[in-house]
Amino acid sequence: MSTDRPPPRRATATTYHVAMDNPTDSTNWLDAHAATVMRDGNRLLDAIDLRMARGEHTAILGANGSGKSTLVKLIERRLYPLARNPDGPERPHMRLFGRERWDISELRRLIGVVSADVQRDFADEATLSAYEAVVSGFFASRGLGLDQEVDADQKQQAMQALERMQAAHLAERVVGTLSTGEARRVLIARALVYRPRVLLLDEPCMGLDMASRRHFLADLGELARAGTTLVLVTHHVEEILPEIERVVMLRGGRILADGAKAELLGDARMSELFDMPIEVRRSGDWYSAQLC
Repeated sequence: MSTDRPPPRRATATTYHVAMDNPTDSTNWLDAHAATVMRDGNRLLDAIDLRMARGEHTAILGANGSGKSTLVKLIERRLYPLARNPDGPERPHMRLFGRERWDISELRRLIGVVSADVQRDFADEATLSAYEAVVSGFFASRGLGLDQEVDADQKQQAMQALERMQAAHLAERVVGTLSTGEARRVLIARALVYRPRVLLLDEPCMGLDMASRRHFLADLGELARAGTTLVLVTHHVEEILPEIERVVMLRGGRILADGAKAELLGDARMSELFDMPIEVRRSGDWYSAQLC
């Protein structure tokens, strides 16, 4: 890892933090009303009404094909809802931090996203180190270009993000050679370099064994307690952290239920969500489910 680069010619990370300190006055970072997403004539999301407040840790729970990943892409601005509601006169909207229109690079500093799509983007990088993957997050690029200068503050923040995810020892490793769990930690560190308001995690435990999953979730819990708003997208009730108190259940592109975790994670609601008999068990602050 080189440390002898010339002085920076770009704004530092500290400048970004100050500039983005108060993006809006809205207490809800997400405000979606009648949001519908269509593809090939099919409704992937159907008139979604959903609000999430800052500091409110939430799980988006549903089976494969329920619309979870579409919702993630909608939040990322990789997809957009219909401009008009096909079933009513009201105007749909999709606001993030109180605004409907965003410069994507600006939004990336507020919402960090870790998903299977992001991991696949980095998996084929033959020479990119974990450190470079993280520090290039300041420029929304994969790796550093010749015109991208990293200053001392950015270097320090990149290493701090790796340390926070217990991945500092991976700094010099090529991302493509990392295990699933190691790569996931590096990508979360990349998402954290801007100290985002919200961390959106789409199936973050995919490919992890039971022990690795529990250690990984414990680290996410620490992020939640430190003030990062977590949104966990999953179809496994076992992955819902103790810090998460709200559950939004998606089924067939619609919100089936939205409420307190303790109220929704029961046999009846889970059986309805997955359309088969399910028994839910609780052990302390953790839940598990099995087919009856």
